[in-house]
Amino acid sequence: MDEKKKKLGFNIIKSDPTDGHKGYGKGALSLDNVSPVIIDVNEGTAEIDVGAMHARSVVEKGIKFLKTEEEVPNGKPYWLVWVTIDRKPEGPYYAGVTACYMTVDREIRRGFKSLPVHVNRMDKSLKRHIIVDEMDAKSKQVLADFLRGHNEVLWNNSNDELKNGLAAR
Repeated sequence: MDEKKKKLGFNIIKSDPTDGHKGYGKGALSLDNVSPVIIDVNEGTAEIDVGAMHARSVVEKGIKFLKTEEEVPNGKPYWLVWVTIDRKPEGPYYAGVTACYMTVDREIRRGFKSLPVHVNRMDKSLKRHIIVDEMDAKSKQVLADFLRGHNEVLWNNSNDELKNGLAAR
């Protein structure tokens, strides 16, 4: 069966679920505004894959992840980028963008990623950090083009830290 995969967009900002009450959950971080973007380094492509929220992206499915990159010598490189959207007086913007490296060797069903790094980077994205300095130049350009192309208003409203980090204007 050849069903076309439904194209997904970034999660749009909802109203604060804790507005109006001061009880349980007040001040908790919400995953409603974060989206995972997978960059295929070799192909130079980027796409949103919400399955990555639970380590179940198309790239990660069926792969056993090992602790060192050396254990997966023929791994194909990917970046998982956590993108958090927020709103400021000028409008919505890309507030947190953090990249995590991983490799996957589909043939042997093995890959490398550091789960603590992936979890911590998602947390940093939610806390409005920009961490893209480890990315290669080609992947930075792919991400910049993807974010700008996805929504130019979000891109234009984003902080210079993101644009400078991706060396894009």
